Amino acid sequence: MQENVTRVMPAEWEKQRAVLMSFPHEETDWHNTECDADLKDSLSPFIRIAQAIAYGEAVYIICKDKNKIASMFCYTRNLTFIEIPTNDTWIRDYGYISIKEDKETKLLDFTFDGWGGKFEASLDNAVNRTLHKKGYMGITALESTDFVLEGGSIESDGEGTILTTTACLCNPNRNTGLSKNAVAETLQQHLGIQRILWLDHGYLAGDDTDSHVDTLARFVNTETIMYVQCDDHEDEHYEALQKMEMQLKTFKTKQGKAYKLIALPMTKAIYNSKGERLPATYANFLITNDALIYPSYSDKSDAQVGEIFKDLFPDKEIIPVNCLKLIEQGGSLHCSTMQIAY
Repeated sequence: MQENVTRVMPAEWEKQRAVLMSFPHEETDWHNTECDADLKDSLSPFIRIAQAIAYGEAVYIICKDKNKIASMFCYTRNLTFIEIPTNDTWIRDYGYISIKEDKETKLLDFTFDGWGGKFEASLDNAVNRTLHKKGYMGITALESTDFVLEGGSIESDGEGTILTTTACLCNPNRNTGLSKNAVAETLQQHLGIQRILWLDHGYLAGDDTDSHVDTLARFVNTETIMYVQCDDHEDEHYEALQKMEMQLKTFKTKQGKAYKLIALPMTKAIYNSKGERLPATYANFLITNDALIYPSYSDKSDAQVGEIFKDLFPDKEIIPVNCLKLIEQGGSLHCSTMQIAY
């Protein structure tokens, strides 16, 4: 990065040009050969999410067969279908990370290695460069780096502060387990950040990401953090999430004030057919230009969470999308999207 160039990573609530999505197909883990209807069922939440976003802004949908996917929508206003090969659907983690460089948007293409080599990811890792070569980003500059970083692992307040987890960014399976200082220096170089708030506690059973912050705690404005709270002493997450909550209470804003903390409830425990617990979390919401879209799980807390969001975002439409199918593959609503800054 050139000297005297000011960089900042925009907050999610800032103006967006578009949202990227990547749809499941027959060559992804979403295709269950034992059940022909499984892939079709899996597409349902992706379609609902895309439609909810498209009411207010453009959606670029990466897919295998654009005609097939387009035919599944009631209307295609603000929807663009782009054929690019992919391994999986979690574009939050391999899509562009937007920054502002002297107030001009620039797109960063970090390396994606399948969450520390857990899954094949070579096709996903090429999506950003392919999309840029196809011209969909116009003249917006692209900068690629071999540093491994997933979009779901960082939260920006738009003013130089990043919220993240030690378990992910300092994991030996990424960047050979760099120290906090080394990670901070690298993120400062690429994102222009001034400080990092490190969460040292918190996880969700069934999560393959090594505790992405967007499953646990999120900025909703520069002074407020929403987070997952566990008040059930019998739940396996109780101790770790209690420690996370206590650490959040110690964090200060740039002005030295304690953050306003807003707790999100946990769902009841949800399991797959193998008896494995799934990573259901209300923290995996998406803020768009006109709406707050949040995951629901056919749980008694769904409506309560909707009211929390209505109070916090009175000027946005609050839209729930059932994401039970998404968590079967380890992700949720925010994981399946990535916003491009305006």
